[in-house]
Amino acid sequence: MGSWTWINILILGAVCVNAQVLPTVYEYYTEGGINSGLVASQGKFTLNGKDITLYSGSIHYYRVVPEYWRDRLRRMRAAGLNAIETYVPWNLHEPKKGVFDFGQGGNDFSRLLDIRTFLQIAQEEDLLVIFRPGPYICAEWEFGGLPSWLLRYPDIKVRTSDPIFVGHVRQYFDQLISQVVDLQFTRGGPIIAVQIENEYGIFGPGEEVKDRVYLGAIRDAYVENGIDQLLFTCDTPANSSDNGALPGYLQMANFNTDPEVQFELLKQLQPDMPLMAMEYWTGWFDHWFESGHNIGNTPDNFARYLQTIFSYNGSVNFYMFHGGSAFGFMNGANVFDFFPNYAADVSSYDYDAPLSEAGDYTEKYSRAQELIALDSKVSFLTPSPPPPNPKTIYPAVQMQEYLSYAQIIQQIPPESITQIDTVTNMEALDINDGNGQAYGLLVYRSQIDLPEIAQLQITGRIRDVGMVVVDNQQKTRRPGSQAALLGFGYWTTLDPSFNLGGAANGTNTLDVIIDNWGRNNFGTPGDFDQRKGLFGGPLSVDGVALSNLTAIPLEFKSAWVQNLTGWQTLAGGEILEGPLLLRTTFSITGAPTDTFLDMSAWSKGSIFVNGFHLGRFFRLGPVRTNYIPAPLLREGVNEVIVFEHYEPADQLVFTDTPILE
Repeated sequence: MGSWTWINILILGAVCVNAQVLPTVYEYYTEGGINSGLVASQGKFTLNGKDITLYSGSIHYYRVVPEYWRDRLRRMRAAGLNAIETYVPWNLHEPKKGVFDFGQGGNDFSRLLDIRTFLQIAQEEDLLVIFRPGPYICAEWEFGGLPSWLLRYPDIKVRTSDPIFVGHVRQYFDQLISQVVDLQFTRGGPIIAVQIENEYGIFGPGEEVKDRVYLGAIRDAYVENGIDQLLFTCDTPANSSDNGALPGYLQMANFNTDPEVQFELLKQLQPDMPLMAMEYWTGWFDHWFESGHNIGNTPDNFARYLQTIFSYNGSVNFYMFHGGSAFGFMNGANVFDFFPNYAADVSSYDYDAPLSEAGDYTEKYSRAQELIALDSKVSFLTPSPPPPNPKTIYPAVQMQEYLSYAQIIQQIPPESITQIDTVTNMEALDINDGNGQAYGLLVYRSQIDLPEIAQLQITGRIRDVGMVVVDNQQKTRRPGSQAALLGFGYWTTLDPSFNLGGAANGTNTLDVIIDNWGRNNFGTPGDFDQRKGLFGGPLSVDGVALSNLTAIPLEFKSAWVQNLTGWQTLAGGEILEGPLLLRTTFSITGAPTDTFLDMSAWSKGSIFVNGFHLGRFFRLGPVRTNYIPAPLLREGVNEVIVFEHYEPADQLVFTDTPILE
């Protein structure tokens, strides 16, 4: 052997010896047996009797395909994190009242819901777990994680001690906690802390925020189901003081700037307790119609505020460390007291986080890694950062087939179509085993003899975006700019009207289609009346109220999408107009890699890849791409179906980088 070979072997041996000396996180904190869990006392955290600073990062298992769970967790551990945090989405785990899904439910997103396996992988990757079950999670997630079937109760008061709401919470927690109770740290698992509700201090004015009977009920549900780890609450102290706290339980802080302000207030509220940023916001999220991509803090400011957190001997959870994607119709929204009053979140949850939507390293990753290494009092065995996952620009592919709007309607299951006397919200429909319609679009259909000139009148507001189709022909037009919000078809206008134009003689089919663009996930009590569709009063034509309507739900469940028939060949140069479905296939040789669809040339709608609902697209952005993780693709033939509301493009274009304008 040459001399360089021997030198390399000696160096490698030295590295291995050194690595054997360093303990893993679990070896260090379980040495000699487990006698206690995480304790907050005397200004510090201890775990099993040893001091610990928590370096945690948020990752939502339901925003990452399970084939990538280990990959993302290992990247987080490689940054020096010793813990991860995750929310739990009630709406996915109990999609129908009393029907629970923890990975085996056969639902559209069941593949994302094996929470037990996710937590076990986190432990295998040497990460502790901070568990935040809600029941409300915010998270820029549909309805803050609350299931839409709750809205079938006319007077329900969510996030309060309302007996109906609390009763359903307890039934859900009985099921959820049974999945994870043995995964607590003191029983040999990864869970070291559990949150009581979420940012409750901002929920309502005055005494309304102090429904501590409700917070106590959440606490009791945990304890009665066997949770015995550290319990805590979190809020932004400068905004809500201790309004969302439960006396006797640790408070943590959420913020993206001015850590010293938040921590000084925490010290006043709970002297001698350790300080932790439960949500140190690493970036921010985007809404449709916004003029550009939000990044939150620059990398320099991100690092500066993190240094301040550490100067207080503070612990931190980076929200988000890896954002992932809001697949399907699962994006949330925000409501405001200023125009446009409502804003739906995009499907990408990139968040300008240390790990991008596709798991790529960003500058914030290296900054966090460096500062954690400087702050950590104990050295642990830490993996090297895995290499970036490859991306491929697959060749553009022409759309091959389509289904017209009429063909789509013809294939809606008859049991889903109901007759209603007047308009009603989608949640109230007597479908889906009495659970109503949760997501998608709802068609209000009327058979009517339209005059040559007719005026459609909607009473109340559209929730959220509306289209008008007469005799299967689209009458509304795709939005050209943000100014579209001032016209017909959006939530912004009270009692909007629309000129129907000419129609064929005889009986006409008038369809008013309402798109639920995402339920609000944050705010005060009034912001959580998130019924969708039309329900403010009757639909009218020329002042005459319409009755005997047909409600046709367009839910786009994956099994239905995959079993559609009657596809027509798309002829070259053929001009199509939505609403319609377009289909194409493309082939992959060898193992698939990650990619992005560039939807800049399309208008508005949803994408299905091999039957999986990838998410939404919208021509005005700011996000122009949809991330496709490699596990959603397969070697050989792949199918993409696009539901286009207005004007389709004639091809799909792939790229290897996101467009987040």
